[in-house]
Amino acid sequence: MTSSLRLCALIAASAFALALPARAVDSPSPMADKPRAETAAPKTTKAAKKKKAPKKDEKKSEQQFIDGYKSAHAMIYKRHQYAAAIDKLKSLGRDENADVANLIGYSSRKLGRYEDSKAWYERALAADPAHTVTWSYYGMWHAEQGNLLKAREFLAKVESLCGSTKCREYTELKGVIEGTRTY
Repeated sequence: MTSSLRLCALIAASAFALALPARAVDSPSPMADKPRAETAAPKTTKAAKKKKAPKKDEKKSEQQFIDGYKSAHAMIYKRHQYAAAIDKLKSLGRDENADVANLIGYSSRKLGRYEDSKAWYERALAADPAHTVTWSYYGMWHAEQGNLLKAREFLAKVESLCGSTKCREYTELKGVIEGTRTY
């Protein structure tokens, strides 16, 4: 990813993070749950000032990505069209994005494709080891597989990342482990 495209992605992610009142486990915008250090505005330096603004094609491409992600998100969480959403997400060409990989993993899990789901969750965590949504969903995957010990390990990881037991990622995974909810 070029540095100007990366900067554009960070700016877009920051704008979406500020526009959302609270981030849900099923965040409708990509990169909305990046650690603050990664989404903070870069320091301005002489070298940064000399760089040109992102090209129009790069801006359009980033907007197409965001629009495509939102469309796939709606397919998953509103219409439960998991297979179509997987195709849509893969067509975005951003498999290395933790949000994209996570949603492919979630959709695969909902379709009963557990090995595919596992691979996509691991891909999401490789892209962003602090991706709390993926830790939560992957913990749910372990719970569904009957591995409650591993699911509890993931619950502890989510608590550590959230800094409390009050975040949605924690409460939803805890509910799945306790058998009081499905997700």
